[in-house]
Amino acid sequence: DWANYTDSPLRAFENETGVQPPVGFWDPLGLSTSGNLSDYKRRREVELKHGRVAMFATIGYILPEYWRFPGYLSKFLDIKFAEVPNGLSAFSKVPALGWLQIVGFAGIVELNVYNEQVNDEPGNYGAGFLGLRSIGFMNAGIADPEVRK
Repeated sequence: DWANYTDSPLRAFENETGVQPPVGFWDPLGLSTSGNLSDYKRRREVELKHGRVAMFATIGYILPEYWRFPGYLSKFLDIKFAEVPNGLSAFSKVPALGWLQIVGFAGIVELNVYNEQVNDEPGNYGAGFLGLRSIGFMNAGIADPEVRK
């Protein structure tokens, strides 16, 4: 019976945020079987970051159906935002230098803004809602970690 097996390295994560009865700590692929806390926190951080990227990608897919930036995407190539198709076909319309700017900006944000954890919590970079705290638009947030859970 699992309740009696107290020597499992997975027991190290039974008190983490998101562990709920009746399942408890659920790791069907066995990625946490080593019980290494740094591996666990890194995977939790990557999971949260990928979820955030997926949410932004969804918004980026839906938004152009209803609204577009005015003006030019590339004045040099005479491409307007209104001319860029929706969905995956936009990949072929945006110039390579535009993709380089997008990837470069994401890399700069990744390395300079979202690179330290606050209170040793995976995914908590202290930036607040939409990163607004990092540019001074939000209050300090909830200080008590138990209340944040």
